[in-house]
Amino acid sequence: MKKGILGLLTVLMVCSCGEKKESGVKSPTRVKTMMVSPAFADGAQTYVGIVEEREGTAVSFTGMGVVKRVLVSEGQAVSHGQLIAEMDDTQARNLLSGAEAQMTQANDALERYKMLHDNGSLPEVQWVEIQSKVAQAKSQLEVAKKNLADCRLTAPVRGIIGKKLVGTGETALPSQAVVTILDISSVKVKVAVPEAEISGINATTPSTINVEAAQTSVRGGRIEKGIQADALTHTYDVRISVPNGDRKLLPGMVASVRFIAEGSQSISGKSLPVTAVQKAADGSLFVWTVAKDSTVHRSKVGIGATNGNHVAITDGIDMGQRVVTEGYQKLSEGTKVIF
Repeated sequence: MKKGILGLLTVLMVCSCGEKKESGVKSPTRVKTMMVSPAFADGAQTYVGIVEEREGTAVSFTGMGVVKRVLVSEGQAVSHGQLIAEMDDTQARNLLSGAEAQMTQANDALERYKMLHDNGSLPEVQWVEIQSKVAQAKSQLEVAKKNLADCRLTAPVRGIIGKKLVGTGETALPSQAVVTILDISSVKVKVAVPEAEISGINATTPSTINVEAAQTSVRGGRIEKGIQADALTHTYDVRISVPNGDRKLLPGMVASVRFIAEGSQSISGKSLPVTAVQKAADGSLFVWTVAKDSTVHRSKVGIGATNGNHVAITDGIDMGQRVVTEGYQKLSEGTKVIF
């Protein structure tokens, strides 16, 4: 009996220990990170930008009616002429049937009156009147055909469906957008530049653009510079053309844009926000780097010159390595993170 009780107690203790061990597992710590990017000499300016589509087209019906079905979804690629949505065409078909009947009646009358006109027994006034009726019937038939065709909404351009604004069963109004089609074969990155710095940017100013969400860094192309400042912020909108053949860059993504002033050169090294570099108890500098298994580790670094809120990293980490920029206060060696 005693052996049985001792055995039961042993099992309970093992289970209890297992439960404690499981409950002690910590969930990953949420942090913000960035990839190590090239550093530039003094004279470069860094701004936050937003990716925009090259061009956006709002597609709508020309008439009013109930939407029977929408055949596309957001993010779907569409080609020119592709059917996007259909409206209930019952009324349009009835009007077309009536117009066709009137056209048949008018043509029949024209044939009968033509015989009389050719024989000289029909006054010229009546002959002109019957011809006018035929022309009116033909015009009404063309309008009825167009109204029926307008119940089908097709893509006027090639692109990606941005937003679907009207659903099946809803009433579409004339000129009310059903969907928007975005051309993202190339994109533009919009940046607000303070008035004191806008003079240093022109159509060919070199730039580098880093988009963290797409994990990509590209060279900017030609620049469009706005000429009217925002009344509140005193900034000018600048848009940089960026190729986007792989469709990785999507409208709304946040970008880090660096304009390289004339005469500035790329230097050997890497750049990180100043706040990402921490100081250890022995005075050495380090950053938290993220490994492939999403754990963080201290990496000693050497720093160079600062430029604005960035500092050049001379050694200790490699280009493209991911570094924690926010949330490092809660970290310790080997902590699991999510970002």
